[in-house]
Amino acid sequence: MSLTSIALSGHEPAWLEWRSALASTRLHHAWILAGPQGIGKGQFARAAAAELVADPDSPQPPWDRHADIILLDPLPANETEEAKRAEGKPYQTKRNIAIDQVRRMQQRLTTRPTLGSRRAIIIDAADDLEKSAFNALLKSLEEPPIGTFFLLVSHRPARLPATIRSRCRNLRFAPLADAELEKIVAREAPEADQPTRAAAIAAAQGSPGMALAFVHAALGAVYDLMLTIIREGDAALALRGQLAEAVGARPDRERQMAVLDLARAVLASDLAQAEPSRQVRMIEAHSALAKLSAQAPTYNFDPGLLAMEIGGLLASAAVPREMV
Repeated sequence: MSLTSIALSGHEPAWLEWRSALASTRLHHAWILAGPQGIGKGQFARAAAAELVADPDSPQPPWDRHADIILLDPLPANETEEAKRAEGKPYQTKRNIAIDQVRRMQQRLTTRPTLGSRRAIIIDAADDLEKSAFNALLKSLEEPPIGTFFLLVSHRPARLPATIRSRCRNLRFAPLADAELEKIVAREAPEADQPTRAAAIAAAQGSPGMALAFVHAALGAVYDLMLTIIREGDAALALRGQLAEAVGARPDRERQMAVLDLARAVLASDLAQAEPSRQVRMIEAHSALAKLSAQAPTYNFDPGLLAMEIGGLLASAAVPREMV
């Protein structure tokens, strides 16, 4: 299946807006692709960049080998992780996109595009840029070379500097409907059984990336325990212990992040139906989980203690016993 086909799933309005702009005579030079994490904005950016730079008079290589598509994303965390990337294995990345990456990109902008008249710069995600990298990027956004276009993927566009936002056009991505998620999960993870797919869709809150992470991480037991805790509480701490066992003694960072995302989704899915007094506790628990998610990529959390903390936060937002 082509990258465009994958990126198209559920995002027809975004494609319509992008292609209408692409067909116009005055395509804006910088775009913010805004929406929840895992919704497919990065794949959309890559497919859109391939359309942007395509020249009918010359053969076009895939986007990841195209001389006129430059991708800025977090680099491997160290030499060991770099070796994993070279072997095509999963690898851990640095927390931020460094200013040196922006400067190397800017050096390439001093030359003309290679295979056509346009060049695309993808930054995935712009939220990960160092503060100094934002300042360096601003110079390119203020005076972009002719034929150069920027696609900034952002999960939290409101947190981007106003100077960056003011120079970009927004392209928004909404959460996908459950029916669309079902198609994606069935296509990308055909090995998953129906209960696992159903649980993944329920937990994903419209994010195909999260749904697939849920399936691949085999978090069915974790999901069931989280639902039990938030509905019944965990006064005896027994469920928290079971949650730690289900997460595992040595989960990798991707699994830890998937568990944190899942806990936040469980809270969010129950929020609208909760009583006002309980909503306050749920929002506080969600905020604490968001803080843990921000710290997890760089903090060396003990997996068991992290699972216990997650369980405790869910228990703090549980339905009061007298209402069960």
